[in-house]
Amino acid sequence: MSEQAGEMLEALWLYADTARHRVNDSCRSLEAWQLIFCSVSLTLAAVWTWDIVFDPRESLSNRLRHFFFRMLRRVPYVRRQVEKEIRKLEMTMEENFRKETRDMLYVQQLPAHGWSQEHILSEINKYKELAQVKWREGKCSGTVYSGEEVLTNLMTKVYGEFAWANPLHPEVFPDIRKMEAEVVRMACCMFNGDQNTCGTMTSGGTESIVLACKAYRDLALERGISHPQMVVPLTVHCAFDKAADYLRMKITHVPIDETTMKVNVAAMKRAITKNTCMLVGSAPHFPHGIIDPIEDIAKLGLRYNIPVHVDSCLGGFLLPFMRKAGYPLDPFDFGVEGVTSISADTHKYGFAPKGSSVILYRNKDYRKFQYFVQPDWPGGIYASPSFSGSRPGAIIAACWATLVYMGEEGYVESTRKIITTTRHILARLQEVKGIYVLGEPKVSVIGIGSHDFNIYRLSDALSAKGWNLNPLQFPSSIHLCVTLIHTKDGVADGFISDLEECVAEIMKDPKAKCGGQASDLE
Repeated sequence: MSEQAGEMLEALWLYADTARHRVNDSCRSLEAWQLIFCSVSLTLAAVWTWDIVFDPRESLSNRLRHFFFRMLRRVPYVRRQVEKEIRKLEMTMEENFRKETRDMLYVQQLPAHGWSQEHILSEINKYKELAQVKWREGKCSGTVYSGEEVLTNLMTKVYGEFAWANPLHPEVFPDIRKMEAEVVRMACCMFNGDQNTCGTMTSGGTESIVLACKAYRDLALERGISHPQMVVPLTVHCAFDKAADYLRMKITHVPIDETTMKVNVAAMKRAITKNTCMLVGSAPHFPHGIIDPIEDIAKLGLRYNIPVHVDSCLGGFLLPFMRKAGYPLDPFDFGVEGVTSISADTHKYGFAPKGSSVILYRNKDYRKFQYFVQPDWPGGIYASPSFSGSRPGAIIAACWATLVYMGEEGYVESTRKIITTTRHILARLQEVKGIYVLGEPKVSVIGIGSHDFNIYRLSDALSAKGWNLNPLQFPSSIHLCVTLIHTKDGVADGFISDLEECVAEIMKDPKAKCGGQASDLE
């Protein structure tokens, strides 16, 4: 065996030596500058080819698809058809958005003289009358999560007390600084954090998510990862795509199980590379209200030393209270080893004013990468914990007031009402022929699809009855996000009754030609 190996090596050496002589012979007529030029050119071509084939921010298949459609749109006939459809869509959207204000004048420049308070309030009432969706009657999916009058009045009063406060100047507004710290600490305790858990208030779920991505990107850069990649479920909130776009990160979407609608953890494992800087799970995700297997994702994070972010922006003020409300769940928070950050919106089921959220980290070693500091500015050392410089202190104060007003008992009770109502609606929907529920929703969102008709016809039909639901795609579906308003007497049963009536009418001719939103999304 050793003699054969020796003969093979000798043969390879002869081939290599022959190749060397042929290359040398072919280059004898070239001058030194030509050899240098060819070497540099070939190196640049190789680097360019490598970047094209192995772009760290986008897969080759995506780039080929984008290239194909870009070339296709250059064909005159195709370009004309695309532009025609775009104009049609723009006109439809503009018509839909302006139908309530079609006969009204717009204020297009500052008035020469300021209006009186009486005139302003009179105009405000006219603006309020434009709203067609009766959210106070529970006709809206999500969007407004409480609307309770006493809480509204409290938030309004507190906001007025701090209308001029700005936490960018903590030495001027120590009251706001203290309130923000207390909101973060209360949220940390909700999610089973310890004394090391920390965080920041933000303007909403998108900012919380983008800040987490920024922190993990910068941590990855410090670890020597040149092209950080996040691995996320296909159903994750599109704020992660926005973060990838803003921060020049690669984002890899992992498929979900088509039955459970949960992320495929095995596929997530296969998507991990040496550049992966964060794994993400939703609790729950927006489209269908399904909670991803957080414990399994966290195990991957521990195994490969990758931070794990749990996006609980939607359910952040429901999930922590569900066990005490009588609806236990699998662990999903800092009680799960491997979970390193959580985003949660106080302005959703926390019932705080719009424009408030929290991003929480297991410890300061993660949070520090979120900050921005510029020590060399002539205006002094500038530092900010989030994307905004100036921030509305009044929102922080009103959020703080909401949390302490509700208390744990209040949140447990609101969670019990919302989940009980959701389960009631879910049970009734599962009895309706012609539609089906996607996955097994455990929280407050119910995704609805149909194998028999275009589901957007149902959305249009319910809209005609005053309901406003969220249209989804991949698969085509709609969802209802249950809020505290839906727990009022008669609202849930009214929705079910209207839905049953609409489905029964559609099922008379399930293949009928679609109109309205259904035709646009067909």
